[in-house]
Amino acid sequence: MARPKILVVGAGFAGVGAVRRLERKLAADEADVALVTPFAYQLYLPLLPQVASGVLTPQSIAVSLRRSRRFRTRIIPGGAIGVDTKAKVCVIRKITGEIVNERYDHIVLAPGSVTRTFAIPGLVDNARGMKTLAEAAYVRDHVIAQLDLADASEDQAERVSRLQFVVVGGGYAGTETAACLQRLTSNAVKRYPRLDPALIKWHLIDIAPKLMPELGDKLGASALKILSKRGIEVSLGVSVEKAGPEEVTFTDGRVVPSRTLIWTAGVAASPLIATLGAETVRGRLAVTAEMALRGHDGVFALGDAAAVPDLAKGEEGAVCPPTAQHAMRQGRKVADNVIAALRGRPLNAYTHKDLGLVVDLGGKDAVSKPLGIELRGLPAQAVARGYHWSALRTNVAKTRVLTNWLLNAVAGDDFVRTGFLSRNPATLRDFEHTDSYLTPEQIREHTAALTAHQE
Repeated sequence: MARPKILVVGAGFAGVGAVRRLERKLAADEADVALVTPFAYQLYLPLLPQVASGVLTPQSIAVSLRRSRRFRTRIIPGGAIGVDTKAKVCVIRKITGEIVNERYDHIVLAPGSVTRTFAIPGLVDNARGMKTLAEAAYVRDHVIAQLDLADASEDQAERVSRLQFVVVGGGYAGTETAACLQRLTSNAVKRYPRLDPALIKWHLIDIAPKLMPELGDKLGASALKILSKRGIEVSLGVSVEKAGPEEVTFTDGRVVPSRTLIWTAGVAASPLIATLGAETVRGRLAVTAEMALRGHDGVFALGDAAAVPDLAKGEEGAVCPPTAQHAMRQGRKVADNVIAALRGRPLNAYTHKDLGLVVDLGGKDAVSKPLGIELRGLPAQAVARGYHWSALRTNVAKTRVLTNWLLNAVAGDDFVRTGFLSRNPATLRDFEHTDSYLTPEQIREHTAALTAHQE
């Protein structure tokens, strides 16, 4: 009798957490486990702004899945582009471009999220994101390139547009990105004697009335004060009306000359979720507290892609926020439930009380709220970096990150530009490949053709 096949989609916190738990708890002959991911590493997303600012190297937050000699999960190098839950088939586009069909008995959907965009003229053609390792590396190169190009130009108008930077999104990603990159440019401009430091301006805008409302009014105000003191112009209740290659128009009528628009205004569940044709809650799959998809045998979903009920809040309709601390714990719990399903045992509900929030603003600046305790400055920075460091999965990653932090603290920033994609400016659409998924109808046609061929 063939062993059951468990297919895990996504190598983020949730997917890798599930795979590692399955490997530890399943006997070698009890089931076959496969992981679908275009990159054989787990990315520690919360530290991307520090990669963009050069505090950390890209490799330090990309934890290889192939380092462990005990790793027995089969890695399928590609991306899932559709799931037929009736036929129990996942359609995968490999990195070679080949489309294959992977059958499963149990599937764990943890494809994560993509940058949420809106129908704003010019946005997808002119904005950069902060969602992937390649994007973070590209943004760093692009920002330093603006200083080089401004230094090389004799046109004052061009200098002004190259030295103004716009970040959209007042959540954690946007706030940390603006703070870390502003610190980079303010240090770098000291090495450009021909440039007037007063020309460098950072704009952080958000349609919400408050900056990082999850932190509460006091800490949110503290973060706003830190950013304003650094010279970052924060505009709330404002968004982008139009994005051009050399200027950005705000909804309040302002037109800012800028060659850099970084878009971090929220995330949306992976387009893979739409291929299932199942019930969703704000784009995320509606699952039970056990992370099972109702009416679909053997289908589990978690992380950014699923609206997992937040039982710890005790509020009707509350769902877990798409944060790393929930994703890691959901991964372990869903693995336990998959094993329980295999062995004919009852599933257990997921519950976790939020441990708090940390925001690293670079240097000695931070605001944190661990276990409801409000912290600022160095204590907050110690908590923020301590939390991130402890959450890294391997000792190698922890050593690299700690070494990078120490080196940056002692030696300061470096301003090396690699020339990555310098001749072919890349934007949101080039990094996240959101147009590569199939529709539910295409999935059914695909699997119907597969079944007919086998018959």
